[in-house]
Amino acid sequence: MKYVGYYRVSTKKQSRSGLGLEAQQQMVRQFVEANGSLVAEFVEVESGRNDQRSELAKAMVASKKAGASLLIARLDRFSRRVSFIATMMEKGVQLVVAEMPHATDFQLHIFAALAQEERRLISERTRAALAQAKRRGTILGRNGTVLAEANRQSAIAFANHIESFLPPGWPTMSYSEIARRLNETCATSPTGKQFHAQTVKSFVTRLPAGRARKTV
Repeated sequence: MKYVGYYRVSTKKQSRSGLGLEAQQQMVRQFVEANGSLVAEFVEVESGRNDQRSELAKAMVASKKAGASLLIARLDRFSRRVSFIATMMEKGVQLVVAEMPHATDFQLHIFAALAQEERRLISERTRAALAQAKRRGTILGRNGTVLAEANRQSAIAFANHIESFLPPGWPTMSYSEIARRLNETCATSPTGKQFHAQTVKSFVTRLPAGRARKTV
């Protein structure tokens, strides 16, 4: 199989420092070593909210000419919006995600929809927390108290949202085991990444059963 690698970072600073970019390249290149060849690579420095991406357009042209699939490290590096992913697929883009290479187009739509809904809920709770603080007379921006409360509310919202994805008997499992089970379902953290033990601990301890658990 032939692949065209596509990487996206949000800022020029990330592009220069390699922050995030190197991790994407490593995932893509490791996948290619075991599954085919990499015919070209393109790096986009653009916000995921912007659909006008010159490097993506070049990557799509290159993949069609070479008869290759477009290979990305993680779905959120392509887009976090269902509409954008659907549009690309309608254009005939053969998309492969190194993090979940066996996912079908239908599954990719579902994963994108879950991530989009998670962000909406977190954003909604954050706005509500800030509005409530403002009604109490708190001067926003004076210190980190308001931001900390907003972050706390966001974490609670995410914990409540992801609770239905937790495996049966999770209160007796280690955080590492819960993370592994969640990653097997292709669920993602609030930042669109895989779960790790510390990530799991940060949200399950906000659930009633999580606060009562004894295992770590």
